[in-house]
Amino acid sequence: MPSATDLWPDLLDCLDLRAVPAGFEGRNQRLSYHRLFGGQLLAQFVRAASLSRPDKTIKSLHVLFPRAGVSEEPVRYEVERHHEGGTFATLGIVARQSKGVVATASVSLHAAEDGLDHQSAAKVPAVLGAEHRVELDLLPWETRSTADLDSTRPEPPELDLWMRTPAADPELAPALAAYATDLTLIGTALRPLDGVCQRDSGTAFASAVTSHTLWFHRPFRTDDWLLLRQHSPLLAHGRCFGRGDVLTADGSLVASYAQEALLRFQA
Repeated sequence: MPSATDLWPDLLDCLDLRAVPAGFEGRNQRLSYHRLFGGQLLAQFVRAASLSRPDKTIKSLHVLFPRAGVSEEPVRYEVERHHEGGTFATLGIVARQSKGVVATASVSLHAAEDGLDHQSAAKVPAVLGAEHRVELDLLPWETRSTADLDSTRPEPPELDLWMRTPAADPELAPALAAYATDLTLIGTALRPLDGVCQRDSGTAFASAVTSHTLWFHRPFRTDDWLLLRQHSPLLAHGRCFGRGDVLTADGSLVASYAQEALLRFQA
């Protein structure tokens, strides 16, 4: 696995999509990983949608992952415009490699407008100190948490994760946040199980994300502290489900997300 110092510019380069007929093309992260990381695909979907309709911001994104992608081949994002209005727009985007479709996205966009502003969300605690810094392999930025997803001791299926990227263009914030939300929901679902943790993937169990949805509520920056507050209410029938919110340090709810994944244990 490349160092965080190398991963950050590598990720930014992956988000610099190249225009091609009918859409865009993005290269893949240089990871020692057995398949394309779903977070990369989520982030590139966000960028493809944003570049397709720069006059609007992404309101929601629903992604399905029918098959694993390969890292040796760039991903082509084919964009279909389903609706283009003055306020809203809807896109369908297909992520394709030579072997076929690796992911599909339905995207809703919204032009900025004024309106009432009210939220109901639990109070956000103070940002954790540097002594709670944790290292998450695929996140090339600072993260802090009091939870240990590598612990095999049973704990509630919850995770509060603080994150802050290096200086970044605010236009990349939705893509970077989308990337981050894909990493820890399966690990959160595993927390109540005795003797098992996320590092047992491929031995004690097999896992793969099948669908992921994000909603973006307000503008935000990723180079300010953000809290990813997530919970997994269900693990059943070979699948797990989790959801979370993204909040700023002053408590503003800026995004929400949910994910379903295959989680099949060895007999």
